Amino acid sequence: MAGDLTLDSVREAAAALAGVVSRTPVEETAALSRLAGTRVVLKCENLQRGGSFKIRGAYLRMSRLSPDEQARGVVAASAGNHAQGVALAAAALGIDAVVYMPVGAALPKIAATKGSGANVRMHGTTVDEALVEARAEAERTGRTVIHPFDHLDIVTGQATLGLEIAEQVPDVRTVIVPTGGGGLLAGVATALHGALGDHVKVVGVQAEGAAAYPESLLQGHPVALGQMQTMADGIAIGCPGEVPLAIVAREADHVETVSEEELSRALLLLTERAKLVVEPSGAAGVAALLNHPGGWEGPVVIVLSGGNVDPLVLMRVLQHGLVAAGRYLQVKVRTKDTPGHLARLLADLATQSANVLNVGHVRTDATLAVDEVDIAVEIETRGADHCAAVVESLHAAGYHVVPG
Repeated sequence: MAGDLTLDSVREAAAALAGVVSRTPVEETAALSRLAGTRVVLKCENLQRGGSFKIRGAYLRMSRLSPDEQARGVVAASAGNHAQGVALAAAALGIDAVVYMPVGAALPKIAATKGSGANVRMHGTTVDEALVEARAEAERTGRTVIHPFDHLDIVTGQATLGLEIAEQVPDVRTVIVPTGGGGLLAGVATALHGALGDHVKVVGVQAEGAAAYPESLLQGHPVALGQMQTMADGIAIGCPGEVPLAIVAREADHVETVSEEELSRALLLLTERAKLVVEPSGAAGVAALLNHPGGWEGPVVIVLSGGNVDPLVLMRVLQHGLVAAGRYLQVKVRTKDTPGHLARLLADLATQSANVLNVGHVRTDATLAVDEVDIAVEIETRGADHCAAVVESLHAAGYHVVPG
């Protein structure tokens, strides 16, 4: 089955998707190019219809169903991006769609899926659990399961993104792709190698807390994770698909992982420097580049796979990114619990151009003397060097800085 994915089949898919999906732009980023020491370009699939690449595979798969299958309807499982892709495709093709989403899925993704006309049902806590219920629904009703990644038509549809990269950045040497179930990675790698040659390295990136591919590639078959924990819900897939795994093993250079802190820093950089709203999973490729910026052969294209992020999650992740980037400092200073000490501390911090965001008093710590207080201060800084300078100035002024 995997051998049926060819450059010709991808070109046929691109023709079928013309007028349905957007040819998303590529944007060169000076900030990342300076860090990497080579040209870095962002493939902005966060600007795609439905906010991610998923409509490519979903529409192609559903457009190839028989008239009888289309009449019976479809069912899918997704944390949000595939859900929106299926809902949009179903609306365009006149197909009734039921989508199972895990409890806790981002509210904007649920609202967008419902807004496109799909019947949304909540089940389980992961995409894998929701998929079990979707398959049960298909058995009961005769609906066709539109799998988020484990079908050749899905992979072929996602591969059209790789075809666009080949046309937009023909001198590309490395492409970095966020990876969950592997459909996008498999498709992009195949399309690029077919269009440009095997010299193009295609690298998958997974969140550390949801990285099923490294062990699966090592074992040569899908290996399910026992548990997952990551903010990157778009790539939180507990087990690779048979179809994409076989292609990834053959076509991809390797798959690496990134931490939650690295995802946060990447999201912050994209918001601040590239002026792009991207969800944590969509920023995984940027996180990988930040992890070891000098280790990539350029030009480099990083796929921003999605932009469907809950504003509340974005706020928390950006704050986490500021902390990871050394832009926030939290210190506790132990002083005598007498008038004037807080005013003096704030004045001393002002001399270091440290912007105080929050102040709190702790008087219940068992290590405190009766006449002592810990003043907890949250400070906005200019980066790690500024953090160090602020702490050094506090020590120099005679303050007792308490760890944590």
